[in-house]
Amino acid sequence: MWCNEVKRCQNPLPSLHRERPHPASENPAVSIDLASHPLTAWNGPIGLPDYGAIRTGDFAPVFEAAFAAHNDEIATIIANPAQPTITNTLAALELAGEPLGRVASIFWGLAGAHTNPEIQKLERELAPKMSRHFSAISMNAELFARIDDLWNRRADLELDAETARVLELTWKGFVRSGAKLDETGKARLAEIGERLAGLGAAFGQNVLADEAGWALFLDHADIEGLPEFLATAMAEAAESRGEKGRYAVTLSRSIYEPFMTLSPRRDLREKAFHAFTMRGQNGGEHDNAAIVAETLALRTEKAALLGYDTYAALKLDNTMAKTPGAVMDLLEPVWEKARSKAGEDEVELRRLAAASGHNHEIAGWDWRYFADKLRAEKYAFDETELKPYLQLDSIIAACFDVAGRLFGLSFEKKPELKAWHDDTRVFEILNGDGTPRGVFIADYFNRPSKRSGAWMSALQSAHKLGGGQRPIIYNVMNFAKPAPGEKALLSMDEARTLFHEFGHALHGMLTEVTWPSISGTSVSRDFVELPSQLYEHWLTVPEVLEKHARHVRTAEPMPRALIDKLTAAQAFDQGFATVEFTASALMDMAFHQRKDAPADAIAFEAETMERLGKPDAIAMRHRTPHFAHVFAGDGYSAGYYSYLWSEVLDADAFAAFEETGDPFNPDLAEKLKTHIYAAGGSADPEALYTAFRGKMPSVDAMLKGRGLAVHSEREM
Repeated sequence: MWCNEVKRCQNPLPSLHRERPHPASENPAVSIDLASHPLTAWNGPIGLPDYGAIRTGDFAPVFEAAFAAHNDEIATIIANPAQPTITNTLAALELAGEPLGRVASIFWGLAGAHTNPEIQKLERELAPKMSRHFSAISMNAELFARIDDLWNRRADLELDAETARVLELTWKGFVRSGAKLDETGKARLAEIGERLAGLGAAFGQNVLADEAGWALFLDHADIEGLPEFLATAMAEAAESRGEKGRYAVTLSRSIYEPFMTLSPRRDLREKAFHAFTMRGQNGGEHDNAAIVAETLALRTEKAALLGYDTYAALKLDNTMAKTPGAVMDLLEPVWEKARSKAGEDEVELRRLAAASGHNHEIAGWDWRYFADKLRAEKYAFDETELKPYLQLDSIIAACFDVAGRLFGLSFEKKPELKAWHDDTRVFEILNGDGTPRGVFIADYFNRPSKRSGAWMSALQSAHKLGGGQRPIIYNVMNFAKPAPGEKALLSMDEARTLFHEFGHALHGMLTEVTWPSISGTSVSRDFVELPSQLYEHWLTVPEVLEKHARHVRTAEPMPRALIDKLTAAQAFDQGFATVEFTASALMDMAFHQRKDAPADAIAFEAETMERLGKPDAIAMRHRTPHFAHVFAGDGYSAGYYSYLWSEVLDADAFAAFEETGDPFNPDLAEKLKTHIYAAGGSADPEALYTAFRGKMPSVDAMLKGRGLAVHSEREM
């Protein structure tokens, strides 16, 4: 289990049973048989772990045993007296640590999708231990000497392209992890890594605590005017919190956003808005201000230790963008166009508000409400019209159908199987000829033990090295759970999210690489969103909607007139959507382009937004104290821009299908599979994209899709 840069999986998973007492021992790890323990030997049906046999108390001793086993494997590589070869060094390193990878994938899955106080305590302890463990490996001088020897002889090794790529990434990963530092520098870098891991875990837990701990309980009179689907979801949320017969606004986007869009009660919208935007900034033990300040200071110090001017320069060095300047060249023009468009839209919202007797400025808790009214006025289109046609099971079927038509996959549900919670669904992935390809697990509904958002991760990544292994991929969502006997209905945004995360899942399912470290989504951060964002486009292909978007009561297909309205309104309110996203991306870059960390990160956020001229009526998509992408780990730090960067790619990529007149063009689908979904990190992303499209894109397709003025034909 080798990562080209030391990092831990932050993506979440299981409903654990009560702890089983562990036999008394000064070192419980001594008695662990990793070859048979359910956390590391996955003997369940279709290769799944046996979740019924997992106990919370097993994690700590199994981790210790897995750490020790991994260290033994590393020691064996180092002790080999033979000259380093691809087999005895690079391949051995890639295959080392399999038990650790297995227990870690289960544990970090749990920490996000179904946590509890015991898991959270262990997470705070394990995060720095994992960092310490991998730091020791990446800074091991003898191990690096063997990799360095291969690197220096690479021209004479007659390597195939994929192996050459892995060797390059591995060598650079060691260097970026401190292998060339002196002993003092290595020690300090390891300390920083441990501390950052602990801070990231604490940050995420604090946000979860604020989200789980807040609800606005309402009575029937308070929800007058709300559609049935939202009232039902709010009733379920209240009942799950011990308030049967009432209704709850929660901080889950599946309830919060439709409430902010549809509730005529401005006073209640204001309360919900403040709770949502103040997550992580409420004082007390769950306040994240100090964590953010320390995180930024440590990241700045880390960059300096590794010879970079700023943390952004460090993080971007191995991405498509390469430099902070390239990122800003994308973000700044988009920001100005979006801000201008949002200003025009706000004038329209004020007009509409005044006409309906609301003589006040548009505030953050007003925008969604009046934007919904404006859409109805302009397009005779109300998003609630879509909801009855977007039944969860139908949208899942649409996801699977598109994957079948593009890539020849099918998905066989295994209703007798569950993973970490009763809500999970398990599917066996089948190739076009019916042979097994892997496993897909889906966990769709919100619960207090699950962190917010939606994500894809892998319990097991596919590769062909050694004996190889098939993928076990999962998606986690936070949709509102329906009442018993009712169907779950999605908003269009939620349906897009389902397609988005399934696009990530396909990236993991379809990978055809040999080497584990470049499997699936193991690509640069600003390329990883291409397969997911591209897949979203197929949701709104008319023939997909006509086939799968059927009314929950009548089973009638979505009327073509409604599809046409949806298409016409696709760019509506993109000033708002682009401003809220780009504000967060610019804030991320502002933090990480500094050569010194701000003493007060929250104050610096306010100063930055004022300098940028952010409209007061539009909140950032993620404010600093709950910006988990950036602070609950380093995954998207100096990298949140990557969604927009990938959007430039995905808009151009889907245009390739549109140019053929067939959204399922088989020749183009095969190229897409070969060069994007199946290729993993086997080549430079620019080379992969060019192999598919024949050229790099300009930003114009993305701007056009967002309804913003096209300004140039500049390529990325």
